[in-house]
Amino acid sequence: MGTFLDAQTSQNASYRNSIAIPVTTTPALFGTLGLSTVGAGANIRVEFAFSAAISSLAALLTPVNIEVYRGVGPGRVLVYSAQITLPVAGLGVASETVFTLAGADFNPPSPSNFLIYQSFISIPAGIVILPTRTGPESFYAAAYSD
Repeated sequence: MGTFLDAQTSQNASYRNSIAIPVTTTPALFGTLGLSTVGAGANIRVEFAFSAAISSLAALLTPVNIEVYRGVGPGRVLVYSAQITLPVAGLGVASETVFTLAGADFNPPSPSNFLIYQSFISIPAGIVILPTRTGPESFYAAAYSD
């Protein structure tokens, strides 16, 4: 059985329609959290989950990219990526999609007894119709070890 080490939540927007941030081709940070691994045994595991709401007045199977990195800056490591496609909606027809995903990072190195994770959201280059992040947005992670 695993030993619980730490858990954190980064809540960027708590309510529906509480933000209005266009999703662009530049990945935008929507969650950062740090986890203590003090006292960890072998085989650290980090489990994470996130949710985000996207709205659009015209969606033509628009893909949305989500990425989770361990660390910050140029040396960060991609540990999870997914692409969700917004459903088709006609021009002028408002659509809202709330998606929730989960992933894990197995055996991350933790030389300083602290792990940082960041989540980003973007759309691929060449997409003409820009959806909007409307909230809620949440990023959660928990660390365990053997």
